[in-house]
Amino acid sequence: MVCLGNICRSPLAHGIMAHLTQTLPVEVDSAGTASYHVGNPPDPRSIAEAAKHGVDISNQKARQFTPNDFKAFDHIFVMDRQNLKHVLAQASSQQEMDKVQLLLGDTEVEDPYYGGEEGFAIVYNKIFAACTSIISAWEKA
Repeated sequence: MVCLGNICRSPLAHGIMAHLTQTLPVEVDSAGTASYHVGNPPDPRSIAEAAKHGVDISNQKARQFTPNDFKAFDHIFVMDRQNLKHVLAQASSQQEMDKVQLLLGDTEVEDPYYGGEEGFAIVYNKIFAACTSIISAWEKA
């Protein structure tokens, strides 16, 4: 799960997907394309929104996306087109590029950072729906 700073959207996506796949052999992580918040916990508003739904993301620490992530993960879900562009620029092959897609398909997950708490609730719901859909598709495959 990848966003810009790895403190709002991608930690929520990481937490939601990890929560939904607890009984599946799936490893979930998150990262940011920028290094602004490396080592920091998620935004308190992300932590609070996740907690409302029984998802604990308080122990996550921001890290920066690296080319090694292409080797470590089969799927790389990105929150918006700008970060998609940054991730794809680090790919060294078509196979790596094929692992990357927007989490919401053709739609972006908006960054709630500069808004209020309601933005985090909206983002949570969009990410939850996307993760549920992805898991359903995996189970059918």
